[in-house]
Amino acid sequence: MKIKPYAQPIRTNNNGRQFQQLPNIYSEQPYEEEGSQLDLRQILGVLRRRFLVVATVAIGVASAVGMRTWNSQPQYIGSFRVLVEPITAETKVAQTFGAIVYSILDYDTQTEVLRSPSVLTPIVEQIKAKYPEITYESLMGNLIVTRLGQTKIIEVRYQDVDPKKINDVLQQVADGYLSYSRTERQSDVREGIQFVQQELPNLRLRVDTLQARLQKFRQQYNFIDPETKAQELSGRMNSISQEQSNTKTKLDEMRSLYGTLQGQLGLQPNEAILASALSEASRYQKLLSEFQDVETKLAVESVRFTAENPTILALKEQREKLLPLINKEAQRVLGNNLSPATINRERLTYQNSIRLSLTQQFVDTTNQIKVLEVRNKALDQAEVLLIREFKEMPIRAREYTDIKRELQVSTESLLRFLSSRESLEIEAAQKATPWQLINAPEAAVGISPSKYRNMMLGVIAGLILGAGAAWLAEMLDSVFHSVDDLKEKSGMPILGIVPFHKSVNTSLAAVAQTAGLLAGENQNFAPADSNLRRYNSSPFVEAFRSLYTNVRLLSSDLPIRSLVISSSTPAEGKTLVALNLALAAAAMGQRVLLVDADLRRPQVHERFGLTNMRGLSNLISAEDLDINDVIQQSPVEENLFVMTSGQVPPDPTRLLSSEKMQNIMVQLQTAFNLIIYDTPPLLGFADANILGTTTDGVVLVVGLGKTDRYSLMQTIEGLKMSGTTVLGMVANGVKKNTVHWHDSYNRYYTQANPKEKGLEKSKVKS
Repeated sequence: MKIKPYAQPIRTNNNGRQFQQLPNIYSEQPYEEEGSQLDLRQILGVLRRRFLVVATVAIGVASAVGMRTWNSQPQYIGSFRVLVEPITAETKVAQTFGAIVYSILDYDTQTEVLRSPSVLTPIVEQIKAKYPEITYESLMGNLIVTRLGQTKIIEVRYQDVDPKKINDVLQQVADGYLSYSRTERQSDVREGIQFVQQELPNLRLRVDTLQARLQKFRQQYNFIDPETKAQELSGRMNSISQEQSNTKTKLDEMRSLYGTLQGQLGLQPNEAILASALSEASRYQKLLSEFQDVETKLAVESVRFTAENPTILALKEQREKLLPLINKEAQRVLGNNLSPATINRERLTYQNSIRLSLTQQFVDTTNQIKVLEVRNKALDQAEVLLIREFKEMPIRAREYTDIKRELQVSTESLLRFLSSRESLEIEAAQKATPWQLINAPEAAVGISPSKYRNMMLGVIAGLILGAGAAWLAEMLDSVFHSVDDLKEKSGMPILGIVPFHKSVNTSLAAVAQTAGLLAGENQNFAPADSNLRRYNSSPFVEAFRSLYTNVRLLSSDLPIRSLVISSSTPAEGKTLVALNLALAAAAMGQRVLLVDADLRRPQVHERFGLTNMRGLSNLISAEDLDINDVIQQSPVEENLFVMTSGQVPPDPTRLLSSEKMQNIMVQLQTAFNLIIYDTPPLLGFADANILGTTTDGVVLVVGLGKTDRYSLMQTIEGLKMSGTTVLGMVANGVKKNTVHWHDSYNRYYTQANPKEKGLEKSKVKS
């Protein structure tokens, strides 16, 4: 078979390799975290995949709740209420310094006392006469003592499976509490009043002493509040810091201006003063101008004559005569403070008005720098003093806080004793009335919930826990299950979606069947006298036609001529995608070459039923083998040609990265519309990366339900680092319940046309 050349021109990259370089079309967006927002479709997909987990957990929880509810005994509860404070008109309230006191009883403490062993132990002994099995612990487990809202009533409840037992226990508890109230309320509150009266003078003396200490402390350190003083110091420090910043900024500006002026003038400060003086000496400037003229003539004549020429010698003699005169005139102008040897004639040239202005500005800048340096030093000293005072403030603040805290505690103690004295006086004035049973123990009522309601709640709880378990299982699962999840996590375009089909296998019959579908799809209509034929629908085939169309539309300038089909890990269906993509492109009129570049585990020849005696590895390693000798025509499609892998070499990477392989790839592009390279997985092997840099790009095949997301992310990062162009991804093995178009496709293309149905019926009748 002779390879026919392909007429369309191709591009050449910077390395001389002939291929079309496409831009990296996937965005450089960061991968989203696992906690990204989910829509309802994703949630339904998770529940569908984890149906068994949800069902198992829901049935287990519902069964456990149902069995426990059905086998549980009914519970009963009874109660009684006790009024613990009187509400009569003469004892209801008391006036204390204009405030109304409604209650002097601590109900939280009182309820704990009523539950204590000291109160309940005598009651338990009375109950044991009829119910020996009751102990203090068992009674406490079912006895509830609480205050009824904000009232002066304490409610006591008891729960058990025996209603009669509940009534008997509550009766004994009510009698015991009433007896306790009569005993406790006989205590003499006058003793408490006397104790308070004895302690009040000491507390007043303590408060007066602390107030005097606080006053002396404030006078000593000249501040009322340490926080206010600290804020004042902080403000002064900030002001000084701001002034330091301004001074340093001004100093930096002056130094910058100093450097700029010095660079423009090329003078030191003392030289600037000398330059101003010499610029105003006309005799010095005249002699300097004559000296410069002689220098100029000497430079010009040196080009024409040699050093021994009389003209050159005369000019040098004239220059030597002018030098003493210039130094003498400079000495006369500047005085005896500066020797002629220190005078630089090149710097102290004639000063025009602009240079004089810059010189004066240079001198002023020098003076300002010295002033700013002195100011900055003074500010630093002031800042040190403030910082020292500010550091001492925590010590003063602690002393102040200690005195203040002691004064506050002493004042609160004094106020508390005064309040206690008033409360005790009010309590003493009240009548010692015992507690009153306002609601005797009543017949116990059932409190067990409805069994059917409990079972319904168990079902709901089971479903919720099942959904949680399903979600946990989904979070622990590291593979992709849906196209949306793949696109969201990878941030790359999806070029094609290949549906899952259990009948797809690796045999030659399956390849032929696919090719037949591709070829038969163009036969949508038949002559009028022939049998009607409907469109032969195949979502599997249409997926590869759509994939090829998307690949063609990736480039708007030149069509994609070559690409690499690979995956991150093995067994993701890359060979299946490469084979069917080649069939689809060939069926659409393209001249396609499928190259089995997997020199480690080749499969293409097995899929097509071709021989693999000579192939790509032999073409690269052999010197006298021609390309036409290793290309075979596909047995199922005339536009499809196959180059098998050949014999498995010891080092496939070395062959694929060779210069001869590059030349072969360039030569193949001149003969075919599309070249597809089936390569080993990317993760762990360099084969696909090597070929990807020479082709138009790489297409990643991702097997849903198989590909580990971390492996895919690692593969994408590797492609980015290597600079390989990634055209996009192909989602392989997509089940129909994960994409919304699958059912619509089947429903639309599998139903018969109404006219076709009528014709079929008439044919049957005839």
